[in-house]
Amino acid sequence: MKKLIVLFMLCLVSQAFALEVAGIKLDDKVQVGNATLQLNGAGVRTKIFFDVYVAALYLGEKKTSAAAVLSDTTEKRVALHLLRDVAAKTLLDAFNAAIAANHAPAEMAVLDASVKEFSAIFNTMSEVKKGDVIALDYQPSSGTQVSVNGVAKGNIAGAAFNTALLKIWLGEKPAQGDLKQKLLGRQ
Repeated sequence: MKKLIVLFMLCLVSQAFALEVAGIKLDDKVQVGNATLQLNGAGVRTKIFFDVYVAALYLGEKKTSAAAVLSDTTEKRVALHLLRDVAAKTLLDAFNAAIAANHAPAEMAVLDASVKEFSAIFNTMSEVKKGDVIALDYQPSSGTQVSVNGVAKGNIAGAAFNTALLKIWLGEKPAQGDLKQKLLGRQ
């Protein structure tokens, strides 16, 4: 009987987590608003020789094409599990540089107000610590909510900003090519 209980518990644990990346156990499913999203893919963001965070992409249904993800207007989440302490400004600068790398100057002009709102949210934090989780949740009705460890920090309205944000990892010039492939489920 004990063996049966242990086997049952192992099955529950294996169902709760879909994937483990760099020691981070990622949920198979998450809730964003009223939508249940599934893990699409995940990987480690490395800068120079340092692992910075595990990025996980959650969607309503699995997609292996960046174009399909970027054109999807439904709920989604990018979860960043920090693997080291990072100054919030350093992370923000990297995000802003990646957004700029994936947009023409005219597109950046249209995104200017949203990028400033995003920057203002990150400027309220001094640093994010190892173990923190930054969630970037998109809901069509309200835009992109930024939260840290489940605490909402701010919201940026509009689908265009969320698409720009996703291009950090899934754009033509992603922050890291192999991470893009992993987020698209191409392990």
